[in-house]
Amino acid sequence: MTERKLRELLEQLHDELARTKSVDDKGREMLAHISADIQNLLGPSASAHPSLRKRLQDAIDHFEVEHPAITAALSQMLNTLSNAGI
Repeated sequence: MTERKLRELLEQLHDELARTKSVDDKGREMLAHISADIQNLLGPSASAHPSLRKRLQDAIDHFEVEHPAITAALSQMLNTLSNAGI
């Protein structure tokens, strides 16, 4: 997995959020944590937060019904990280 691919997935998620009219406070908080975790993963120390995969799964569960596009972007990110062994 490359840093470029992670950045592309993060940008895709942000694009989906921009197109989404309403995301509840809990959802925004979840996405903020995930975004920070990804930025840490891409940073110079390149360390993944131990609960990143759980946070992604929780966010997928949270958005699944009302925001399928966000769910798809989160699922793709989770699959990419899983394939990379993160």
